[in-house]
Amino acid sequence: MAQPEFVPGKSPADTRRGALVPGEVLPGPPGWKAERPGDHVPGERPPSGAAFGSPGPDQGYGLLLAKGFESRLKLGPGESAEDAIAGCLGIALRRASLFHRAPVGPDLELAFGIWGFLTTDAPPDLVALRRPLFDSAAHHYWDQRGIAGRTPESTLRLKPEDALSRLKTDWRSLVGLETSQLRSPDPH
Repeated sequence: MAQPEFVPGKSPADTRRGALVPGEVLPGPPGWKAERPGDHVPGERPPSGAAFGSPGPDQGYGLLLAKGFESRLKLGPGESAEDAIAGCLGIALRRASLFHRAPVGPDLELAFGIWGFLTTDAPPDLVALRRPLFDSAAHHYWDQRGIAGRTPESTLRLKPEDALSRLKTDWRSLVGLETSQLRSPDPH
């Protein structure tokens, strides 16, 4: 922005010739180094593990998007929209983080879709599995993390329509369930 004429200072002609007087120019910022314990050093892999989660930009927006799906959810007896949203939001945020972006509608469509919340004819075995997993998920953080953590990365990389087309025949692999596995993995 140009300096107003009424502000005293050097003329623009003097400034162009490099005749600056010390004190009229602000110094540049000092260099920055990642020296604090929580600073991420560029080029290094960020820490990962059971309690680190999947960081990404604007994740709070995912909750707003998820609430927009509330009217589309097909819930069984004893299921609540609040629990379905809490359980599926982590899956959507993991997917968004995987692609290094903020959450968008297709992330939530995939998350709700693989658990059968967007169709009235979800496989009965899937509905029976999700009922105890999602029961009170809105009130239990580690249950939410367990649901998100069990979803394979291969599922997260699918387009929502591709995942939904496999729901009838291959839902076990979509939600990270081996045939012999009957309960949620321990998030600890």
